[in-house]
Amino acid sequence: MILRKMKIFSLLFFMMLGTSTLMAQTNVTDQEIAQFAVTFQKMRMINQEAQKDLSELITKEGMEIARFNTIHQAQMNPEAKAADISPEEKKQYDAIIAQLNEMQAGFRQEMESMIKESGLSLERYEEIANQLQTDAQLQERVRQELTN
Repeated sequence: MILRKMKIFSLLFFMMLGTSTLMAQTNVTDQEIAQFAVTFQKMRMINQEAQKDLSELITKEGMEIARFNTIHQAQMNPEAKAADISPEEKKQYDAIIAQLNEMQAGFRQEMESMIKESGLSLERYEEIANQLQTDAQLQERVRQELTN
């Protein structure tokens, strides 16, 4: 999958909000599970479209996806071996990243709007997403809701 390491279009919105702390586990109601699951499914569709748009963007800029991934991984990981990058590739890479940042801002706004429309606050959605990382029982409840 494109930019697996990059994870810009994370399905669990908490990463987009910039939060890295795990919240204390709280009770999640059945209604919140349903709201979360519906929003999660919509985000998955948006994510697929974003991946397609990103692929097209990279190709439009004249770079192969695999090469972009190699360069990006080297740029994002200071411990990784530096990728040999030509001035032309650097220019292409910078143009892709600039456009990607614009796409990400639009994506974030769309996700925030979608969460609010679901009836959950952004904070509550984030709490549930964080709790999903460590709560197997909550994961199962969401999984069941997604399969209904």
